[in-house]
Amino acid sequence: MTQTAESDMLREELELLMKERETLLVITGVAAGLIAEINTSDLPIRTVEAADLLATSINQLPEETLQDALNAVHATIV
Repeated sequence: MTQTAESDMLREELELLMKERETLLVITGVAAGLIAEINTSDLPIRTVEAADLLATSINQLPEETLQDALNAVHATIV
């Protein structure tokens, strides 16, 4: 494989990864917004447990990544 072909392949892979990252940021931003807005006292315990698992996962993200996710959906959490 030539160096140009390898470079093109790497460029395509990088573009794919960047698109996937953007999609994951949007999903994460929407999920964070949902978690911030729900009232757990109105939900069945299994739903609260699922929301807690989601919130725990979101909270494990680096602050910068979470901010990127919120920015991707134009959301703010106070």
